[in-house]
Amino acid sequence: MQLAATRMFTDDVDGFVAFYEAATGLTAVRLHPMFAEIRTPSGTLAIASTATVPLFGDSIAEARANHTVALDFLVDDVDATYRELHGVIQVFVKEPTDMPWGNRSLLVRDPDGNLINFFTPTSEAAQTRFTSEGRDEKLER
Repeated sequence: MQLAATRMFTDDVDGFVAFYEAATGLTAVRLHPMFAEIRTPSGTLAIASTATVPLFGDSIAEARANHTVALDFLVDDVDATYRELHGVIQVFVKEPTDMPWGNRSLLVRDPDGNLINFFTPTSEAAQTRFTSEGRDEKLER
């Protein structure tokens, strides 16, 4: 099994796409005016209009209602990312901070209020978890 994408529903697809393109430096692939994808080597962030929700079932999702999920983006230098995002991010939740599990993390909110964690592994154990060697070892288990 493979996690193919994380999908987020929003009332403003164009605004969301612009935000995530600026925040990640990646260009979205627009599959439809109501749907886009930000593709990375390790996963895809799918952005869908709330107008698509009824296609899956009535009231199954609601924009701006998430309080349980955070998107984690691995970056080379979280402090440099922090400086670069000052013109993009409106809500900084927590400035770059060293976490006890070996990452340096920056927490922000996207335009719909979803939590985003930009992080850089700083400990040897954390760095190993995010190398191809560490990922291959997990897949073998």
